[in-house]
Amino acid sequence: MKLGFVSAILPELSLDQVLAFAASEGFACVEIMCWPVGKAERKFAGVTHIDVVGLSRSQADDINALCAKHRVHISGLGYYPNPLDPDPAAAKRQVDHLKKVILAAELLGLQNVNTFVGRDWTKTVDENWPRFLKTWKPLIAFAEDHGVKIGIENCPMSFTRDEWPGGKNLLTTPVIWRRAFSDIPSANFGLNYDPSHFILQFMDPVSPLREFKAKLFHLHAKDVRIRTERINDVGIFAYPLEWHQPRIPGFGDIDWAQFMAAVYDIGYDGPVAIEVEDDTFGKTLEGRKNAVRVAGKVLRPYVA
Repeated sequence: MKLGFVSAILPELSLDQVLAFAASEGFACVEIMCWPVGKAERKFAGVTHIDVVGLSRSQADDINALCAKHRVHISGLGYYPNPLDPDPAAAKRQVDHLKKVILAAELLGLQNVNTFVGRDWTKTVDENWPRFLKTWKPLIAFAEDHGVKIGIENCPMSFTRDEWPGGKNLLTTPVIWRRAFSDIPSANFGLNYDPSHFILQFMDPVSPLREFKAKLFHLHAKDVRIRTERINDVGIFAYPLEWHQPRIPGFGDIDWAQFMAAVYDIGYDGPVAIEVEDDTFGKTLEGRKNAVRVAGKVLRPYVA
């Protein structure tokens, strides 16, 4: 396994600076954010460390040369929009950009692109399903044609009023994963698994690993703390941000020794990318860097 982090937490740094920081702290890889250049649609979105629009062969060679200089590998390209947005124009823009991310991954010689499948949050899973298949069958075929694996993060994206009640990402639980992987049976269609999203749903984060080991393309390392004192006040039907807190690994409710032991047991040997959405260390650049450092110290004993 290679330990790294998600570049979204360092939006003000250039790619060269992100890779230099990773190297200085002993990280082997970074998941690089590839949002369209412009204003962020939400927190932790809109970060562009590689602009994939019109990426040329020479630009890709320069990026790979930076990685070689710093001896830091790109674990995957990340772009997390809502390709099933109920606004057809918005959905098309996001699908079109996702294709550009896939093409960029091919040009860079990378295997992994990480994203969401999206969802119309006002509709049920069954009501979303025909559109999911219509959108994602050709997207996965496109990824296959370019030798790229698509890892879907299992985040519910159901934290705020505009995401309520269904959330903006469909692939959140094993019962949905089974259906999706059955209906789109591709070796290039899998998961960017984040165990914290199982804790959020009061599920065991170890429970899906063995069944879906062949679908684990990439792992996000993020923790979460369930604030039971708040649940006792507001109940679980309140927006989750009222009763849960994203944390760095080691600062929440996940037993990382147990989780990493299970990851070893199934033979996973891919990237483990720390994702920071925790303000414990402050919102300054140095505070966010320190959050990455501390999370690295928590996980590094588990990664050879």
